[in-house]
Formats: sequence, C-alpha cells, structure tokens
Amino acid sequence: MTITQFQYVLAVAKYKNFTTAAENSFVTQPTLSMQIQKLEEELGVIIFDRSKKPLQITEIGEQIIKQAQVIVNESDRMNDIVAQQKGIVGGEFRMGIISTVSPTLLPMFLANFIHKYPKVSLKIEEQNTENILQKIEEGSYDAAILATPLNHPNIIEKPLYYEPFVAYIPDNHRLQANKTIYSEDLDINDILMLEDGHCFKESVLNICNQDIIESKKYFQLKSGSFETLIRLANEGLGMTLIPYLHSLELKENEKKHIHLFAEPYPAREISLIYHKNELKLQTIKALYEVISGVIRGAIAFQNVKIISPTRRK
Repeated sequence: MTITQFQYVLAVAKYKNFTTAAENSFVTQPTLSMQIQKLEEELGVIIFDRSKKPLQITEIGEQIIKQAQVIVNESDRMNDIVAQQKGIVGGEFRMGIISTVSPTLLPMFLANFIHKYPKVSLKIEEQNTENILQKIEEGSYDAAILATPLNHPNIIEKPLYYEPFVAYIPDNHRLQANKTIYSEDLDINDILMLEDGHCFKESVLNICNQDIIESKKYFQLKSGSFETLIRLANEGLGMTLIPYLHSLELKENEKKHIHLFAEPYPAREISLIYHKNELKLQTIKALYEVISGVIRGAIAFQNVKIISPTRRK
C-alpha cells in the first residue's frame, strides 16, 4: 500500500465519484480505480460499494478512510519539519474562517499577504466553528480564524483584535432615540438574528442574557446574512446587532442607524488558532503579523468586554 493510494481513497470519499476524484487528483479515472482496487485486494476488504448510486462507503471503509487521513497528514508533516527547520514561509497552507469574519477581514489582508509571501499557497474555506475545530483536530486545517475564547485543550489561540458589537436600530423603533445602548435595553425577541450554528448568534444571546421565548412575530427567519437582517430591520421588523467592521461598509443613509453600546463595549475576540502540534509555525507567524498590522488602523476601541462565542448553560 502507498500514500498515493490513500490519497486516491480520500479523493473518492470526498467527491463520491471516481471520475470527479480522478479529475481533482490529476490522473485518469482508470489509473485511480486500479490503484484503489489494488489497495482493496491487498487489505482484503471493499472500501467503496460501487453498486450504489451514488457510491457508498462501507462500514470498514469508513475506518480505513479515517486512518488514511491520518497517514496522509503525517506524510505531509515531513516537509513541514524541514520547512520549519529552515525557516521557510511557503507551501500549501489550509485555513478555515467563520462566515461572519471573512467578508470584512479577508479583503483587508489577503492581497498584502499574497504579495509579501508569494511562495505560500493559501487554501481558505468558510466553515462554522464546530467544523473548523474538527478539521483542526484531524489535521485538515493548519490554522483558522474565528471567535474565541474556546478553551480547547489542544488548541492555541492568538488574539488578533477585539471587535465591538454595534446595534442597528431603524427609524420608529423604541430604541431609536437612545444615543447609547445598554444590554438591559434589549429584548431578545425584538432582535433579528443569524440562524443556529453561528457563534455570532450565541454571542448576541449572551449579551442579552435572555432566553428566547415563543415569538409573536408573523414570520420565522433562518439567515446567515447580515445584509438580510439589515433589510428586514429597515422594513420595521425589528433591530439587529452586527460586527463593528461590517458597519463601516454600510451605505451612508444606513450608518445613521448605528448605535454604540455603553463602555465597556461588548466585543468579540477574533483569533488565529492552530493545533498545539502544528508544525507550520513560520507561516502562522507571518499570517499573524500581516493581519495584526492591517487591523490596528481599523479598530481603535480599548475599553471592551469580551463576550463568549458559546452559549452559557
């Protein structure tokens, strides 16, 4: 058995299709199929049930795929060890980022980082916090950017910046005349929020320190978009909370609806995280320095109160 065979197995497991897996592995479909068949014959098991459409992974196949991922990840670490020793900032770097951070942060640093470190091949994916942590644990990601603190025993967190929450309050809302907002002013059932699975929603619940009760609204909303929440607020369907950086990108006629909280400003801590056994530390350091450098001029708030991204029990 070879590492290449394991890579082919992982590709088929990902795409659930031999042809697509071959295309993304840059080999012909017969070559990929033959190598997987050889592996199955050597192991004496069937990894993929080809009689099903789409093909299915067998029970023993699930276990083999998990181990194949470990083997492929560990083989990649050989090059990481050499690069770390030589102080090289280069090679493939796989990174996750939560969707409530990526639209504002990526445009601020990505072009700068690519220009400064052209030998690094960044692979960036938007995921929720739960999926990111799983991929960090299994070695599928080298690092990630998300809201902290998470207090995970195997994760190192390097805070990048502290971003206040701000209130978007439309005309004719009961809080529209309030120049400063206090958490006790908020009514959780009057706030338009992101759908479940977003840590931003959990933070909003923590700011309000309230439980959601049966809503009297005539609609239920599941959205992952701040733009949608703002448009609904403009229609008189409530208010919402958004990240400070997102508020800077609003239209001029919408910025007048932004209200700050009283100090200390409730804020989320955004960090660069990685596994404690991660080897690509030179690239992580470079990434941290570039992001820290560009973010200093954008957020100048000092007196903040960090809001947990996980719901209090």
